[in-house]
Amino acid sequence: MRNDRSGVIPSPNIWHWPHVYEAENRAQDVGGALFDAIRSVSDWASKTVVDVGCGSGFHLPVFAADAERVMGIEPHEPLAVSARTRVAGLSNVEVMSARADSLPVADGTVDLVHARTAYFFGPGCGPGIVEAMRVLAPGGALVVVDLDATASPYGDWMRADLPHYDPVAVESFFSAQGFDLTRIDTRWTFPDRRVLRDVMGIEFGPRVARDAMRAVDGVSFDVRYRMHVRRKPAGIELRRVGRRLG
Repeated sequence: MRNDRSGVIPSPNIWHWPHVYEAENRAQDVGGALFDAIRSVSDWASKTVVDVGCGSGFHLPVFAADAERVMGIEPHEPLAVSARTRVAGLSNVEVMSARADSLPVADGTVDLVHARTAYFFGPGCGPGIVEAMRVLAPGGALVVVDLDATASPYGDWMRADLPHYDPVAVESFFSAQGFDLTRIDTRWTFPDRRVLRDVMGIEFGPRVARDAMRAVDGVSFDVRYRMHVRRKPAGIELRRVGRRLG
């Protein structure tokens, strides 16, 4: 299976400032609402999980605590090395250097494919979606989690920083691909204003980062996510799809 990392779109935050992004990960969703939502649609206990774009592996131990097997997929080798170091003591976790559209995973062997802030722009990630559906077992789920740019305050900062980003078009793309949508409200909390400033500095340009810092009173603010879920047909539903395609 092809394992070529050429053509991967660089992530401008974690690729260049992994230590700051680590602090951002620790500050995100302090109440655990995202993992609760993911578990509600695809409980990974005793199952096989693939985390696409796992970065430095921050979420891998959460899945590994209950899953039978966890595979982290990361195209940027320095991050893959960090992820392997993080999970070195976890016997049920493996980190592989690969692209989302070329997963080194056998057909129909995965119960949950998780992609968090990896398919941010929607259009263009079609090959990754096709590949995820290939590796999913019947009844398995592809769960795409991204920031909701329609919700204040974080969405306002996103749209100001990326004026060409169209959240409605992105959501329409996932809807057309057969995904269900759930919006999830979370809280980000930082240890102090310095860490908050550093995170704003890697997420936004200087002007928007300054505006965001002025808008935040203290070290916490609300952030809404969108969770897109697409299941691989199972049982009689799968047979019906096969007949239609035939």
